[in-house]
Amino acid sequence: MTRIFAQIKATFVSLHYFNYRMWFFCALVSNLGTWIQRVAQDWLVLRVLTHGNGVAPAVVTALQFIPVIALTPYAGSLADRMNRRKLLMLTQAGQGVLALALGVMTLTGQVRLWHVFIFAFLLGCVTAIDGPVRQTFVGEMVPPDTLPNAVGLNSASFNSSRLIGPAIGGLLIKAVGTGWAFVINGGSFAATIIGLMLMQPALLYAVSKKHAPKEKGQVRAAFEYVKGRRDLQMIFLVMAVISCLGFNAQLTNSLMATKVFDKDAAQFGLLSSFFAIGALAGALLAARRKRPRLRLILTAAFGFGLFSGISALMPTYATFGIAGIFVGLCTLTLMTGANATIQISTAPHMRGRVIALYLLVFQGVTPIGSLIIGFISQHISTRWSIGVGSIAALLVSIGALLWARRNWHVGVRLDQVFPPHVIVEDLPINHQVR
Repeated sequence: MTRIFAQIKATFVSLHYFNYRMWFFCALVSNLGTWIQRVAQDWLVLRVLTHGNGVAPAVVTALQFIPVIALTPYAGSLADRMNRRKLLMLTQAGQGVLALALGVMTLTGQVRLWHVFIFAFLLGCVTAIDGPVRQTFVGEMVPPDTLPNAVGLNSASFNSSRLIGPAIGGLLIKAVGTGWAFVINGGSFAATIIGLMLMQPALLYAVSKKHAPKEKGQVRAAFEYVKGRRDLQMIFLVMAVISCLGFNAQLTNSLMATKVFDKDAAQFGLLSSFFAIGALAGALLAARRKRPRLRLILTAAFGFGLFSGISALMPTYATFGIAGIFVGLCTLTLMTGANATIQISTAPHMRGRVIALYLLVFQGVTPIGSLIIGFISQHISTRWSIGVGSIAALLVSIGALLWARRNWHVGVRLDQVFPPHVIVEDLPINHQVR
């Protein structure tokens, strides 16, 4: 029993810190609203405005992520130079205003498809700035040795909301329509803003006190930093391929629910909850790991490809949902492992820019992938829109594993020192990867 309590305590150790505790619970409310809106937006586009056109939601997804390509690197520079807490207040407020505006237009019957396209693009602009700031701000709320736990709990918060948010969103659509779902999401951002305001700046950790200077070449410096780190390059490559063709559950679940299984809004929302069960389990397991390993990232990538392929072959709505649990588990293991690895092994004054480059790779390929997936679903098969991501994940994970075995003899762990480096197990010191 004592051991069980010790494990529980280790899983939630970041909640011992006041600022992180404020962030965690307030973000939980905001994340719930975000998932409600995601279901409502897909339903509005797929069922109300286009009556089943699989390309339209893909275009919305693409427009939402296109700004990532242009703005994220510069957002990383802002994250390294400016007060992250104040920046987050602005970006969270911006997202709330956009959600409320879309909700009002939908409730008054004025919304058209091109309006949704514009709102998706504007939301992408705000979230492109929000992403690097939010990711790196986690490192200010907890001490360095607790960062992997904080990253894992962040994912747990997001996926706890994902567990019930889509189902609530589906019920709201059925009961009162999509407009109120957008309004509720807009109001939920007030929680994170209040949480940020109630934080105690004196309790933030020293990483916030070493800002990068305001000078030219900051983005170039981040590229040079990553250029000298083969471990980061491998993570970037694996995540880029899988994010492009595999991480499209929001789109593929909506297509499978409506076009293959012919389900209503409530059942459509429930599919995301199946995925979230596995995702939440993966996030909580990640919170218990003190140091992520590159081997874990590659194994999770392979598992994602395997279970995605299995889910694409499932004959019924129920079996597809059950397979989604394992897809969610591998997805979150992969994402939290990559995120924690990059944050821990990157020098604090470079962290915002390196995370920005990671998000650029991770999210910037989404517009391309969503259009490819939409085209495959519309002209070939909805099941193949999942299958192509499965094949891509299997190939890139196997290729990366073979390359790592050949060059590093695999078994990679992070040594948490600064300036950081990755130690390859069972290799002499001159084989360290920098």
